[in-house]
Amino acid sequence: MMMGKANESYIKKMIEDGTRPDGRAFDEYREISVKTGVIENAEGSAEVKIGNTTVLAGVKMAVGTPFPDTPAEGVLIVNAEFAPIASPTFESGPPDENAVEMSRIIDRAIRESHTIDVGKLCIEEGEKVWMVNVDIYVTDHDGNLRDAGALAAMAALLTARIPKFDGERVIFGEYEGTVPLNDTPTETTIAKISNNLLIDTTIEEESAIDALITIGVTKKDEICAIQKSGSGYFTEEELIKAAEMAIEKGKQLRKHLKA
Repeated sequence: MMMGKANESYIKKMIEDGTRPDGRAFDEYREISVKTGVIENAEGSAEVKIGNTTVLAGVKMAVGTPFPDTPAEGVLIVNAEFAPIASPTFESGPPDENAVEMSRIIDRAIRESHTIDVGKLCIEEGEKVWMVNVDIYVTDHDGNLRDAGALAAMAALLTARIPKFDGERVIFGEYEGTVPLNDTPTETTIAKISNNLLIDTTIEEESAIDALITIGVTKKDEICAIQKSGSGYFTEEELIKAAEMAIEKGKQLRKHLKA
């Protein structure tokens, strides 16, 4: 506990002095890399690295029953898993509240931006639709899991294919199309530390965060999702600045998806 408090004070003092432990600007991402096709038995997959943080995403397609209120629409399901190998703070077992929150944040940006054309995933109205399962795995945790997870999920969806379906069973390994997409939303998480706004915080910096906000942005630079976390607050001026940062950084993140 004493070491934790000492590290928090050290980080806050650096931020107050206008510097970060790794020398980056407050609005600067670490090096980003995106690789697709990394999970052989998935319909779409991607590995995203932001600095030393590594996240995998896989898309699996299945035929299921639609929800009663949307009988002609496919279903999106997003799950996140924090593997114990990624961090000594992660434990095996069911997803904890942090993994659940990350799943919901990523799900919301995809859903609210209408990224997936769910109407085109209907096989038989009220009976059978395609279910798009996006599973996110954190394999190395060095901060900013949300942005990495969102980028990995979107990259995996962009490569995802729909297997053949003969009316009774799914024929895996044979494909009849790609997942219909309308958008490529990105998410940028802005941290408030000592009244300064930073993006892409490392695990070291996260010990000093006062408040956190994740903002999803569409390719038209429209905000599609917002999630605030932490006990601290953002002023109206800070929220406007955070939104501007998310829109600007969204363009940078989207370039990695296009590549």
